[in-house]
Amino acid sequence: MGTYEKGIIGAFSGKVGPVVGATWRGKDVMRSLPRKSTKPATPKQMLQREKFTMVTEFLTPLNPILKRYFGSNTEVKTRRNQAMSYTMKDAVVFVDPGFELSFNRVLISRGSLLGLNTGVATAGAGQSVDIAWIDNSGIGDATATDQLVVAVYEPTTKTTIYSLNAGSRDHRSGNVVLPAFLSGLKVQVWATFASVDGKIYATSEYLGTIVVG
Repeated sequence: MGTYEKGIIGAFSGKVGPVVGATWRGKDVMRSLPRKSTKPATPKQMLQREKFTMVTEFLTPLNPILKRYFGSNTEVKTRRNQAMSYTMKDAVVFVDPGFELSFNRVLISRGSLLGLNTGVATAGAGQSVDIAWIDNSGIGDATATDQLVVAVYEPTTKTTIYSLNAGSRDHRSGNVVLPAFLSGLKVQVWATFASVDGKIYATSEYLGTIVVG
């Protein structure tokens, strides 16, 4: 891999002939196209690919949340990449013969804002999720207008539903409506708070499993 400041075609991204252009740590770099390996994948490599695929499929529908509220964008890693790294390392367990998500360790946001105080998720009217908490506005950077962000996941159908504003901190409760086909199924619920301008946000809290009404 080589770095360059100016070239006859300037900075570029993507494949041009036998090289690939990209930005790495704020620098323009070029590298040769990787050669396809003819060696069969080892069992360890196959497991790692399985793990990567599972995490990617789980996180992709959450991108609108992750890209706003997971860590901070840096020259090295985007928010989405930080979420991927965290989940791969800390929220996946091996259960023979494959991998499973540890839902209680999954994060949908990671920040410094004060989070939910005594958050509780319950089945709401129809096919919905009710979330209640104690108003802790005025403590630290927490304000009454902070928006409740919620993510709901149903594992058997791999359905993800989210809301970027399910209520404000001073409301003490919020609600997310789910599709009718989830009735009777168990869903996983996470919630967090973000300021109205999105500049600060809390580390999310896992609110457990509920059965949809």
